[in-house]
Amino acid sequence: MNNYIHRQLEKTILEASKYFSVIALTGPRQSGKTTLLSQLFPLYDKFSLKDLNLLDYAQHDPIAFLNQTDKGMFIDEIQKCPQLLDYIQGIVDNDPSRHFLLSGSSNFEVMHNLSESLAGRVGVFELMPMSIPEIAEQTNFNSLNNILYNGLYPAICSGKNIAKFFYPSYVRTYLEKDVRDVLKIKDQLLFSKFMKMCASRIGSIFNASELGAEVGVSSKTISHWLSVLQASYLITLLPPYYENIPKRLVKSPKLYFNDPGLACYLLDIETPQQLDRDKMRGAIFENMIVMEAIKHRYNMGLEGGVFFYRDSNQNEVDILIKQEGELTAIEVKSSMTYSSSFEKTLTQIEGWIKTPISKKAIVYSGDFENSSGDINLINYRHISSIL
Repeated sequence: MNNYIHRQLEKTILEASKYFSVIALTGPRQSGKTTLLSQLFPLYDKFSLKDLNLLDYAQHDPIAFLNQTDKGMFIDEIQKCPQLLDYIQGIVDNDPSRHFLLSGSSNFEVMHNLSESLAGRVGVFELMPMSIPEIAEQTNFNSLNNILYNGLYPAICSGKNIAKFFYPSYVRTYLEKDVRDVLKIKDQLLFSKFMKMCASRIGSIFNASELGAEVGVSSKTISHWLSVLQASYLITLLPPYYENIPKRLVKSPKLYFNDPGLACYLLDIETPQQLDRDKMRGAIFENMIVMEAIKHRYNMGLEGGVFFYRDSNQNEVDILIKQEGELTAIEVKSSMTYSSSFEKTLTQIEGWIKTPISKKAIVYSGDFENSSGDINLINYRHISSIL
């Protein structure tokens, strides 16, 4: 395929396909799900339920629809016809040689319950926008502002689109297709304001009451709206770490966007150069690094395991990653210049957390790197070395 950029999730999916009759791939719109599955399984017959004729056929005669081929079958936009899942379960139970690929953009209905519908028969994976290692060969890393502004959606990384056209269209399409259907929102402007207010709170503790007061709706409405942004993979709530800790802790999550380019668009950042003057630049950089840690877990077929730490004394660590009972602690700084003050929290962390901490790192945008001491100093391009 032209301009195809290999994804880290490929290896995990290929391995899982040896053990599951059904592979389901979810994730945000435009993250490359269809492209990836088509690349990995080129011999599967593909059926997209975006085609209204195919959708009508699937809804009215699901058994005939699913028996169109006895080869592998790839059904795109599966969330448009959720009743197919029960029939797929019957088929793979009766004939284990039948294989299905399923992809869908929103887990409002189907994807959320997919594991239950096809328990033990389906491997479910999430494909996020590109990660930094995936774009290493396509991207000029000399300009961090360009990476933050452009974001990491495949269409932009592969040169098929540019940020100033992609994100306005993306938000409009998303609002019209997904949110309107699910939330039945009467006031579109109010929801747009809510999304922009979320972007202004990147890296902050999520407070539904505070946000509701600013937007002009109830905290219950805010929580409902946010759950839909999460379900459509636009926002991630990072949970606080709470194990083996004697201190009083913050219990609310932090809010991040799944892509820095989308966040820049919602913050009305119109050029990469504008980032140099924008007070949100550090938060957007932190957002990108947090999502790198989360994507790394997803790409290995793992969920969860990424946290932050904050206690009642305002002690804070940006990222904690739990692996095999130990923690990796990461501080994120957007500065290009190292300062010994960056290490302060990492030198004190053992006094706050009793779980063993196996690795510590500062991820920043400077070029000098050092792995000889207790705390690694890492340029963001090499973030995968600590994950």
